[in-house]
Amino acid sequence: MVKNFVVKNARLRGQNKTVDIEVKDGIITKISKGIKTKAKTIDAQGNLVTPTFIDPHLHLDKALISEVVRENKSGTLAESIEIIWNKKKNYTISDIVERGSKVIKWGILNGTTFFRSHVDVDTIGGLIPLKGILELKKKFEGIVDIQIVAFPQEGILKDPGTEKLMRQAMKLGADVVGGMPYNEYTDDDSKKHIDICFEIAKEFDKDIDMHVDEDDSPNARTLQYLAAKTIKEKYFGRVTAGHTCALSAYDPYYAAKIISMLKEAKINMITNPATNLMLEGRRDLQPIRRGITRIKELLAAGINVCYGQDCLKDTFYPTWGQEDMLEVGLITAHAAQFTQPKEIEVLFDMPTVNSAKLLRLKNYGIKVGNPASFNIIEAQTVQEAFRKRATRLLVFKNGKLLAQNKVESKLYLS
Repeated sequence: MVKNFVVKNARLRGQNKTVDIEVKDGIITKISKGIKTKAKTIDAQGNLVTPTFIDPHLHLDKALISEVVRENKSGTLAESIEIIWNKKKNYTISDIVERGSKVIKWGILNGTTFFRSHVDVDTIGGLIPLKGILELKKKFEGIVDIQIVAFPQEGILKDPGTEKLMRQAMKLGADVVGGMPYNEYTDDDSKKHIDICFEIAKEFDKDIDMHVDEDDSPNARTLQYLAAKTIKEKYFGRVTAGHTCALSAYDPYYAAKIISMLKEAKINMITNPATNLMLEGRRDLQPIRRGITRIKELLAAGINVCYGQDCLKDTFYPTWGQEDMLEVGLITAHAAQFTQPKEIEVLFDMPTVNSAKLLRLKNYGIKVGNPASFNIIEAQTVQEAFRKRATRLLVFKNGKLLAQNKVESKLYLS
């Protein structure tokens, strides 16, 4: 489709009246009522028009491997990691690109055009996973945006040689320094893990995005050191902590202290409820813990909170996942008990404006002068969009039509 057009009768968030959106050369040039034009017009029919979604946390290198590895009988994080070892040894770049491409295409159909993928960097698979996702990024260049996190899932001190591989990963083109400090043998090693990640990030001037305390034990406490280190290094706004399941297991006083430190450090937080509802609490009888972080308390403190798909048909989340941010939002709403209208609006912020802040995207959103990257969603409110996981009728990126979905239902009552 040409990049010059006008979307008529578009409903923007929080507005009762519809507007028209003019796009020229892939840029939004005008937003008002009754735009007169000779360009092509698209009738949004009063449906919601929103920025395209952002998935700030997923694992493209592991996606869709559940059918070719053994079953995760315990359902735990530890067994999930162990099962991957043999598969990882035999990864090929072409296989990673093929699986990753399927997920990216699912995401596009569901209105997602920005992705941040963690990619394993360790001595088991070496740099093959990274090279595979770099190839995937190249394949979709100009179509979607993909940020790559070099992710030392097996630990750094626990897996000698990984620190060197991490630096090589940054030189090859990784965008963000990852980490998993809780997967070390000792608390001291966990702190050194964080220190090394900061050294690498500062060396290459990159942001940091770690898997932190993905455990339901109150003894998992690397988040406090990460916050303290961020403050000490003045890396404000450049650090993200994903999962942080253990934060929900802390006593209220310690949790409040940590949340205050996170606020001071301006750390971004990502919850991945779909995966963690499956992984955490596996040893509990009843009641079984939800295994997600303190979403409401973090938001109440003014901390930037997002949610991610995380896993798709892999050893961690073997049956589910279709790279649909409305689906993940619906799961988040249930896990965090979001019911109030204001909470649902915040829920919609999480894969849009909140994630844009986390990824430090410029010119994001439906504003004059910004790229025309938006979805036309078959709903009039964000609450309706989540409730029925509304069809993304049209998906645009930089003024280019990437996807079209149709709604067709028939009811026969006689």
